[in-house]
Amino acid sequence: MPHRIMWRADVWLLAGALIISGGYMVTPQEVKAVDDKSNQAGTIGNQKPEADSAREIQTATFGGGCFWCVEAVFEELEGVTSVESGYAGGEVDKPTYEAVCTGVTGHAEVCQIHYNESKTSFAQLLEVFFKTHDPTTLNRQGADRGTQYRSVVFYHDEQQKEVVEKHIAQLEKDEVWGSPIVTEVSPLPKYFPAEEYHQDYFKRNPFKGYCRVVINPKVRKFRSTFRDKLKSANE
Repeated sequence: MPHRIMWRADVWLLAGALIISGGYMVTPQEVKAVDDKSNQAGTIGNQKPEADSAREIQTATFGGGCFWCVEAVFEELEGVTSVESGYAGGEVDKPTYEAVCTGVTGHAEVCQIHYNESKTSFAQLLEVFFKTHDPTTLNRQGADRGTQYRSVVFYHDEQQKEVVEKHIAQLEKDEVWGSPIVTEVSPLPKYFPAEEYHQDYFKRNPFKGYCRVVINPKVRKFRSTFRDKLKSANE
């Protein structure tokens, strides 16, 4: 007695072709084998790009004065996928902007920069960082004064530590700044995202006084110095 045919919409054409060409009926086991093979191939094909993409995205954490300035610069750098303003290096959990501004919490205003390692590198981020702020002024950037405005690199692993220490040593050797570099280099402590209204501050408030007088000149300098590294319109 022939096997009972089990039809499914996604194997109808396949099963029909077998019956017409081979003259035999399709068993449930054969149908399942086709399904399993198809599903396995689809799963493998979909997983690899996600895994590769996840491995390529890295994070750097820099403080170079007001985080609005740092954020505005790095958001335009090729390979950077996102930038978030926040606080790190202090003694208080869940600090507020008002508390950090007093200087007593010990936090620095920082940005966490997420970047695609296939398009840019940690060394290239450091090059931009050290050319768009003054690493020789202790706890100060321009008129912004206090420990919250200190120059700092919070490294995420030993490789980042090695790269930043070599970069600073080379800047000192070349006497790029003419004064000692005072940038703090420390392991990343607990990081806290800043309040929502600080995110994308320059984009949201381009005509406010601080943005026009302080941030805009920094962004113009960055665009001029790193013209070949600007993010394309479709990135």
